[in-house]
Amino acid sequence: VQLQAFGGGLVEPGGSLRLSCEASERGLSDSFVMAWFRQAPGKGREFVGAITWRLGRSIYADSVKGRFTITRDNAKNSMSLQMNLLKPEDTARYYCARSKDAVHSMNIANQYDWWGQGTQVTVSS
Repeated sequence: VQLQAFGGGLVEPGGSLRLSCEASERGLSDSFVMAWFRQAPGKGREFVGAITWRLGRSIYADSVKGRFTITRDNAKNSMSLQMNLLKPEDTARYYCARSKDAVHSMNIANQYDWWGQGTQVTVSS
């Protein structure tokens, strides 16, 4: 499975951006999870949010809860991340990821099997 993320860019604090992640194939099972992680310069990879494909259940990091929303499009094999009320500390490279099957912990990076190349989000005035 190949993942391609796009939609990043430069936005002022308080602004919005929408990221998308498209998967090259869906596979036979729909029990997998898709997630967003981010990594700022000099920092480790940080969980942002994730969604279960079958039921569409989503979870979020406390730092983005109430500001970010993840949705999925079954027909397009894609996932989106709507980011509102962006802050300078949201600046990072954002990566989408997908697991082969259900995972134990949706917020742990090593639970995911495929990763996109990332898209840069910069929040600055």
